[in-house]
Amino acid sequence: MSQLPPFAQLRVLELASVLAGPQVGQFFAELGAEVLKIESPAGDVTRTWKTSAETAASATTEASVSAYFAASNWGKQSLVLDLTTADGQAALHALAEGADVVLASYKPGDAEKLRADYATLSARNPRLIYGHLTGYGPHSPRTGYDAVLQAEAGLMHLNAAGAGQPPQKMPVAMVDLLAAHQLKEGLLVALWRRERTGQGALVQVDLLSSALASLANQAATYLVTGHDPQPLGSGHPSIVPYGTVYSAANGRQLVLAVGSDGQFRQLCAALEQSAWAEDVRFQTNAARVQHRAELEARLTQRIGAVDGDALLAELERRGVPAGAVHSVGEALGHPSAAAMLLPASGNGPAGLRTVAFQGSGWSAVAALGPPPALAAPPPAEPGL
Repeated sequence: MSQLPPFAQLRVLELASVLAGPQVGQFFAELGAEVLKIESPAGDVTRTWKTSAETAASATTEASVSAYFAASNWGKQSLVLDLTTADGQAALHALAEGADVVLASYKPGDAEKLRADYATLSARNPRLIYGHLTGYGPHSPRTGYDAVLQAEAGLMHLNAAGAGQPPQKMPVAMVDLLAAHQLKEGLLVALWRRERTGQGALVQVDLLSSALASLANQAATYLVTGHDPQPLGSGHPSIVPYGTVYSAANGRQLVLAVGSDGQFRQLCAALEQSAWAEDVRFQTNAARVQHRAELEARLTQRIGAVDGDALLAELERRGVPAGAVHSVGEALGHPSAAAMLLPASGNGPAGLRTVAFQGSGWSAVAALGPPPALAAPPPAEPGL
């Protein structure tokens, strides 16, 4: 007897748009929930966010869903409601009475204007769990945009190629994704609490706090030492060699993640440079951090003289963490990535799962519906 997905009985109303909130909506859909994406008549703005390649392809295809929208909207149904109207608000209130979770991403005060706020909806459904995403918290009027948050939270500064180099944004909306994970965690806590108390809850997550929480060891360095961490490109401030990109003789680019002195000795043996492991400057990780520049120069020269694929195979044999630098296409084409892909439906695109865990106590949702087209608004009913 097959087991149902864990959220098979859950009803989610998604009032959120762009990335963070919709990522949470797809998370619930992948785990069996019924997710209704409520959109304004104009639709989620990401429906229009197309790359130049998509725009060129649209001349010969009827692609109606942008890749950006498709990244977070599998397994949902779309419903257009104009929440600036009494009819739209009444329809939302009726839906909220039978919902378990609402996802919202309004600027502070906007939900109240639309009568889509927690107080209004929970008055009709005390068991409702309402997840609200904001940019800077419930009392700040500022709208949160990922690129700005990456700058303000220190992430762009740390992501520069090196000291004195221009700050760089990460190529995905990382702060939105971090906030989505925070909201998932908060909602799961609220669902657990509701099972015990029967009470709903308001769960508030802001992008700035989510970004700051992700600074981890970089924040701890500043708080413990008073030293403001500086950019090291892809290198690591307290482990060497770790993260730096090397180019081998055959053009293969690779990274090392040498976390112990034993692994470093094995690296030296694989490079036929065992004397490096006996050099007092490189014997311990603390010494390697102190003499980063000297060691990196040697590694760059030596790796540049060998076949990268042969070196990676030897490092794997010796238990030294290392890997090739892949393009997105290469990463998604790797056999290990197959389980993360959602198969194309009809003429639609393939997709990527947001749920990367498995459990022995439930079954996965084998197939999700494709990202929905923008639904037509329902006809007005007498009395609404």
